[in-house]
Amino acid sequence: MSKTGELFGTFFKIGAFTFGGGYAMVALLEHEFVEEKRWLTREEFLDMVAIAESTPGPVAVNSATYIGYKLAGVAGAAASTLQSSTLFRSSSTAFCS
Repeated sequence: MSKTGELFGTFFKIGAFTFGGGYAMVALLEHEFVEEKRWLTREEFLDMVAIAESTPGPVAVNSATYIGYKLAGVAGAAASTLQSSTLFRSSSTAFCS
């Protein structure tokens, strides 16, 4: 599977089973990307959290964009952001209905 496909699948898995918003995902993102897949070092992950918190928008979407771009360039950022924002919108719509 391509790196882009792995990113899409990983964010789908994390987003589908996480309740509580972007901050609730931070521990799962760290476990998946730092400990399991070893795609990021702990320092890189902490940088990502700082950047995701300081830029406008949901933390989960900003994190997805950062990780996707770092690992697979523009295609990775697009796949990760698309998956993350789709789950964010669908869960928001379900709770607001």
